[in-house]
Amino acid sequence: MSDRPYVLLSVAASLDGYIDDNTDQRLLLSNDEDFDRVDEVRAGVNAILVGANTIRRDNPRLLVRSDDRRKARLDAGETESPIKVTISGTGDLDPSSKFFSTGDVEKIVYVPSSAASKASEQVGQVSTVVDAGETVQLDQVLQDLAKRGVARLMVEGGGTMHTQFLSAGLADEIHLVVAPFFVGDSTAPRFVNDGTFPQNPSNRMALAEVQQIGDVVLLRYLPNAATNG
Repeated sequence: MSDRPYVLLSVAASLDGYIDDNTDQRLLLSNDEDFDRVDEVRAGVNAILVGANTIRRDNPRLLVRSDDRRKARLDAGETESPIKVTISGTGDLDPSSKFFSTGDVEKIVYVPSSAASKASEQVGQVSTVVDAGETVQLDQVLQDLAKRGVARLMVEGGGTMHTQFLSAGLADEIHLVVAPFFVGDSTAPRFVNDGTFPQNPSNRMALAEVQQIGDVVLLRYLPNAATNG
């Protein structure tokens, strides 16, 4: 068994790199055909991770939608949907959010020691709260997930999580869907935040696939298979 899961980052962004806008409405960056593709990818992983801010902002369910895919997972001895994972610096989480209240699957919350008591009080009844020490280190989170049997991890956001995984060199694959419009608001959430990334002009990522899906395009990159071109 590997000491960490294979990590796949999944994101949809506007042409100018934004994953949302600043309105109260959900910004639909993709289309039904691509949503089904994402569902297929979800069905093929052991766990899905999002940041605590994504839970608060988007209230995602993170479940496999297709009946056939859920049945296939059950037939393979797995749960209908993957384990749900989040990282919170404060432990301030709502147990009634869809992340916790939907899906008969395990939910795991990684927090620093300073937030462990609060997280246990708020969501300890509906999740496994893991005290990750003074600070939550992604490599340690991945090692812990591997010990729990997670071989493939899908990271679905938000920008802080994508930035941390990429800057730490812990992303094995990126599924970037590009939407055919602009957001045009520099205060809106972006795919990644400022950071120092191993992938740079002298260490370019390998482009493994380009696929048109209706009016969007899927770009599949392999960050650790640099072209150095």
